[in-house]
Amino acid sequence: MHDSFYLLVSVITLAVIFDFINGFHDTANAIANSVSTRVMTPRQAIILAALMNLVGALSGTAVAKTVGSGLVMPISVTQVTILSALASAVLWNLLTWYFGIPSSSSHALLSSLVGAAVATSGTDVIIIGGVLKIFGALILTPLLCFFLGWLVMFVLTRFLAHSNPSRVNNVSKRLQIFSAAFMAFSHGNNDAQKTMGIIAMALFSYGAITAFEVPNWVIFLCALAMALGTAAGGWRIIKTLGVKLASMKPINGFAADTTAASVIEVASQFGLPLSTTHIMTSAIMGVAASNRVSAVRWGIGGNIVVTWVLTIPLCGLMAWIICYLAHLIFG
Repeated sequence: MHDSFYLLVSVITLAVIFDFINGFHDTANAIANSVSTRVMTPRQAIILAALMNLVGALSGTAVAKTVGSGLVMPISVTQVTILSALASAVLWNLLTWYFGIPSSSSHALLSSLVGAAVATSGTDVIIIGGVLKIFGALILTPLLCFFLGWLVMFVLTRFLAHSNPSRVNNVSKRLQIFSAAFMAFSHGNNDAQKTMGIIAMALFSYGAITAFEVPNWVIFLCALAMALGTAAGGWRIIKTLGVKLASMKPINGFAADTTAASVIEVASQFGLPLSTTHIMTSAIMGVAASNRVSAVRWGIGGNIVVTWVLTIPLCGLMAWIICYLAHLIFG
């Protein structure tokens, strides 16, 4: 059997591993708030997140098509290219998970794909318009989410100013269950599709599909891997987002979850891959800052932002090195 077939199998396997890691790496995005406010137990929150991630991952392929054909030219990449990009993204995710840093799986995967593609076919392989569109959205949406989180919490605070605090707290607890489910759904809808796009690119490069479409078996495989990864949990990052970044009450968690999930869901409908980690972190910071600026632990937030900034060049460089060495080995 031809070597490229084994490479294709390796790509699909590593893509599923990345999807699984993405699930437990980004579990905190959906459930950190509901766990920190004690609306749900960790076990309840993870089960809810896993189920809604699965449903969300089965809900569309617009983001998958953007990732697989809108960033670099699929015809110019090889199985080695894609394998190298996935290896770089997996390594980065494991490293940041180990240190409990809520970095972006999206930044890691997309920048790794560009770095590996450049190592394979040079800079001409890059679709400039797609890069500007995708990375522009990745950079600008956290700023938008910070503002919207601040605005939503500001409006809620003014609207509920004369309400009974105990009643507000009880109602918020119920609402936060729905907002956490919405966040988990939107996470699955956006993040699982990125892996679908990578596998579809590999199938196109191999010649298994002649048009860039995502086969049904790929959709189900990625949805299942994401859900299982979510079920595995990611306690280090849950602690950073839910406890260390800012003190949260149920009303704050509801505002942050709803804001983040709404932004992600709108972007998914337009095929834009976002960083759910960045969106959720920005929403939490915006919600907390609406009360008072000092409510946000800016030192921790600053460390997170530094990681965001470093992810793109470091993952791109790491993927380029891995791909260059891999081409020397595989020819």
